[in-house]
Amino acid sequence: MPKPVEPAHHPYGPKVGALVERLASLPGIGGKTAERLAQHLLDCPKTEALAFARAITDVRAAVHPCPECFNLTENDLCDICRDPRREKHLVCIVEQPRDLLSLEATGIFPGLYHVLGGRISPLNGVGPDDLNLDALVKRVRDRGIQEVVMATNPNLEGDGTALYITNLLAEQPVKITRLARGIATGSVLEFANREMLADALRGRQAF
Repeated sequence: MPKPVEPAHHPYGPKVGALVERLASLPGIGGKTAERLAQHLLDCPKTEALAFARAITDVRAAVHPCPECFNLTENDLCDICRDPRREKHLVCIVEQPRDLLSLEATGIFPGLYHVLGGRISPLNGVGPDDLNLDALVKRVRDRGIQEVVMATNPNLEGDGTALYITNLLAEQPVKITRLARGIATGSVLEFANREMLADALRGRQAF
C-alpha cells in the first residue's frame, strides 16, 4: 500500500497534506487517488465541500449499532428488527453490516440478522471478547431462536469463527446451518453476486 503523504512535507502545505493523509487511510484509496480527491475538494464550490464535511459529521452523530442485532441504524431499532413480517425465530449471523446488505439484496432471507462486528483473528488481535457474542447467546437463549444460519465469510478465519459460535451454542436447543458452498472457499460475501448468494441461502445446510 502506498505510504501516506506526510502533511508537513506536502507542497501545498500541512493542511492539504493532512487531508491527503486522511483520505489515503480509507480502504481502497491509495496515495495518488487521495491527492486527486483532495484536489477535487479544493476545486469544487465551497458549499459542496462543506456539505461533504457536514454529511460525515451528521452520519457519525446519528448512526449507531442496533441494540438488538448490531446492524447500523438511525432509529432505536433497525428497519429489519422492526419489520413485523420477519421470521423472529430465524437468525443469520454475519461479520459486518455490509455482509447483511449483500444478503438482503437477494430478497430471499425472511429472518433476522446478528452482526458480529468482525471475526476471530488472533493475528490481528481480535478475540471472541471483541465480537457481539454474549448478545448472540442471550438472543438464542431468551428469544426462542429455532435456527441460526452461519454466514461468516467462507475462509479460514470465518470458518473458525463459525465453529467457535457452534460450540458456544452447543447447549442451546437451536438448529445451526451454514450457507451452501456455492460461495467459494476464500471468497468474501461483499463481492459475491446476487444469484450466488441467493443459491447459498436456499441451499443452506447443517453446520
